[in-house]
Amino acid sequence: MNERGRLFVAVIPPANVLDLLAGIPREARSDVRYTTREQWHVTLRFLGDADIDEARAALSRVDAAAAEAVLGPRVERLGRSVAMVPCAGLDSLAAEVRRATADIEHPVEVARGFVGHLTIARMKSARGCPATGFAVDASFPVSEVHLVRSHLSRDGSRYEIVASRSLSRGGRQPPGVPRPVAPETRPGP
Repeated sequence: MNERGRLFVAVIPPANVLDLLAGIPREARSDVRYTTREQWHVTLRFLGDADIDEARAALSRVDAAAAEAVLGPRVERLGRSVAMVPCAGLDSLAAEVRRATADIEHPVEVARGFVGHLTIARMKSARGCPATGFAVDASFPVSEVHLVRSHLSRDGSRYEIVASRSLSRGGRQPPGVPRPVAPETRPGP
């Protein structure tokens, strides 16, 4: 039996953008759980519980040009329980990831579609997050996507990059397999 994991395909901002996001105010409250620097990413597609080798093969089929991600203009709510920074500029990339991973179907993603965002906090109450409305203005080039495994625990999620795929600079991507990476674990909150 092949190894399975809770997987998603994501873009991870560079260190200078992570530094900027670290400046978002955090008020200590028991009804708000802030995400950490190690958790900050933009999910292009959630794959759910999937075969890791099949997901790596699907990642190798991503044929997309490099993109520019634009964060902001401010922290907003997404639904009832998420505080996030909107992310524009990745719709075409997310559509290509969806195409390449179509045989790895997850029912929630089929119904919901792509909403570009970076999660800042999760809230348990309707009071909202103190960071809502905080101005964020950042952009960064996206030259690769990552297949990420999420390890859930009571202390929060820990992420491990299991493969990466470079994006083309505007032309067609040559066929190939995703670049394997040494497991990088990212501790949860």
